Amino acid sequence: MKTFRRQNIRHVNLKIGLKKKLSARERPEPLLNQGPTIKEENITEEPVSDFRFHATTLLFKFRDFFFPRRKILEEAGIKPGFKILDYGCGSGSYIRDTSEMVGPSGKVYALDINPVAVEMVRHLASIKQLKNIETILSDYNTGLPGESLDIVLFYDTYHTLNKPELVMKELHRVLKPDGILSFSDHHMKEEEIMEGVTRKKLFKLKKKGKRTYSFKKDED
Repeated sequence: MKTFRRQNIRHVNLKIGLKKKLSARERPEPLLNQGPTIKEENITEEPVSDFRFHATTLLFKFRDFFFPRRKILEEAGIKPGFKILDYGCGSGSYIRDTSEMVGPSGKVYALDINPVAVEMVRHLASIKQLKNIETILSDYNTGLPGESLDIVLFYDTYHTLNKPELVMKELHRVLKPDGILSFSDHHMKEEEIMEGVTRKKLFKLKKKGKRTYSFKKDED
């Protein structure tokens, strides 16, 4: 059985007013195992080009203006003091609202494989003085302690994964026993979502909302 070694996970603690531009050379190396690298096994897709990322970000700004993200987050059951992971955070569409909802006693981890996305979230947190945000630059492992999170936000990311079962295993590991995986992916049909998320019997559906699916850990 192959074992995976965690590495190249960068937790960036925010300092208000601090900005650092990430060069292409700072992009994380793929995670390694005892055989071929994760990159060779195509566990996740490579980061999109900077041009495509910025173009998509612009479209998301229009989307978020007309369709506020907070209504989606309200279905997740976020409470003050919660620890949240936004897995595949992109440019940070959900970051500000999530930060406000968990409050100063809570914590929001924003993870993305794309250094440009991580930098944008850091900048957003800096100018909005969101002091409970921590970014993670990683293509797979979160680097977080087991059973430490109340909710994982997993929005419009699943369809980009080539080996989603490994990501799902990691999300299962970091969620508390009563934690929630809040899922949405407009690229997928409902039957594809149910098949993908519950396939390895790590999660089972807790409730279906208007905009999201809430899954809990399957401990049966």
